[in-house]
Amino acid sequence: MSQHEHEHVRVAVIGSGFGGLGAAVRLRREGITDFVVLERSDAVGGTWRDNSYPGCACDVPSHLYSFSFAPNPDWPRAFSGQPHIRAYLEHVTDVFRLRPHLRLGHEVTMMRWDGDALRWEIETSRGTLSADVVVSATGPLSDPKIPDIPGLDGFREAGGKVFHSARWDHDYDLTGKRVAMVGTGASAIQIVPSVQPRVGRLTLFQRTPAWVMPRMDRAITGAERWLHRQLPFTAKARRGILWGIRELQVGAFTKRPAQMGLVESLAKANIARAIKDPALRARLTPSYRIGCKRILLSNDYYPALARPNVDVVASGLAEVRGRTAVAADGSEAEVDAIVFGTGFHVTDMPIAERVVGADGITLAEAWKDGMESLRGATAAGFPNWMTIIGPNTGLGNSSMILMIESQLNYMADYLRQLNVLGGRTALTPRPDAVAAWNRLVQDRMERTVWKSGGCDSWYLDANGRNTTLWPGTTGEFRRATRTVDLAEYDVVRVPEKHPAAGEKPKRASRTAKKEAAA
Repeated sequence: MSQHEHEHVRVAVIGSGFGGLGAAVRLRREGITDFVVLERSDAVGGTWRDNSYPGCACDVPSHLYSFSFAPNPDWPRAFSGQPHIRAYLEHVTDVFRLRPHLRLGHEVTMMRWDGDALRWEIETSRGTLSADVVVSATGPLSDPKIPDIPGLDGFREAGGKVFHSARWDHDYDLTGKRVAMVGTGASAIQIVPSVQPRVGRLTLFQRTPAWVMPRMDRAITGAERWLHRQLPFTAKARRGILWGIRELQVGAFTKRPAQMGLVESLAKANIARAIKDPALRARLTPSYRIGCKRILLSNDYYPALARPNVDVVASGLAEVRGRTAVAADGSEAEVDAIVFGTGFHVTDMPIAERVVGADGITLAEAWKDGMESLRGATAAGFPNWMTIIGPNTGLGNSSMILMIESQLNYMADYLRQLNVLGGRTALTPRPDAVAAWNRLVQDRMERTVWKSGGCDSWYLDANGRNTTLWPGTTGEFRRATRTVDLAEYDVVRVPEKHPAAGEKPKRASRTAKKEAAA
């Protein structure tokens, strides 16, 4: 057992990616130092630590994909690569003195709400601890999803190599190998041009083609970086312009999908420039409205697909027979390695199975019909539990850091409200408030390109509901999460005596809540 086995803290943050580190910084800025950051890996960085595949880079401009409270004047490129983003997160960890709060190698295996003590009992791979409040920042892009392909075990037994893009095997040399790339998402379009020059043959199994636009990337000059260091307001202005442009684009995604037609024409022209073979061009041209699935950015994806050592199979991988990969349309390819770029458990996050709330059920059970939360942050039946990048907080065209910072505002006010209420207190969102918020979100979702664009994307859950994206601007979300409205919560206090078996903790009356709000 670790030395932290019986530790109790005010706040336990789960995960050390952008969300977890941002929460830690905000807690310190709020004067809260009694907290820990529980991280299952041996280093900070989240998805930018895990995704180290060849060509990994961000598709959001660097000056917008960084914390407003920790600007980086030295970004080397307009769109930075994974090593620079990971280095930025390490830098944030050091500058804001977060390392004493880190508990690396502490994977959370279970969290249970103790209704008598009004605190969370947390089990980790290195011992147990408890916390008054849990901030879950595990992120939706943290647990890779590999489809259950028949014959995959036999392929491994036959000497074939299998790995996911987020668990890249750097010890395996792809030089001269016959490689199957499964998937055509954001990771795949970066991997394909990065490995194509050195593999013997590359077969891309494409279930659905993606819309790919040019990547307006370039090196940031030394003069620009000098200017941003000497005159910080110039970097702030640059960030503001990048933000404003993307805010203006939101209406086409969320209210007027027909306006995406012009963008679609530009995307088709992008295909035509690089792909001269009409048959290949037809296989790579989507049949759904652009924006329905994530729009991807690349200058070298299409040129790579046109190379003679690349085959594009317009069908998903269906099975593997020995060393033969077989597509759903019957196409076959002899391969030495299979790389899955098949995404993550986004609408069925594994962490939800490890959170047991006030009613004795897991978050996964509570969300069995689809994820629902109040303002993307709190879930009914789970007192003093918050999530960063929760349901319906994702974006289709801008920086998630903007949404994270909005949720940090909400977290900070949540903790202030607990302090004002005093004593050992918990807040749990009212089911009717959660339902009202989600009706609002889903009603707005109906007009969006993500619902009307004619595609089946990872934004949708098993029931066809978009529980992933936010159907509005980042400014709207910032206003909606600026403060906690106590009318949307029940206040729970420690019972005067231990309740009988099966009895729930007493909830504060509406009068008590009004007094607390006053």
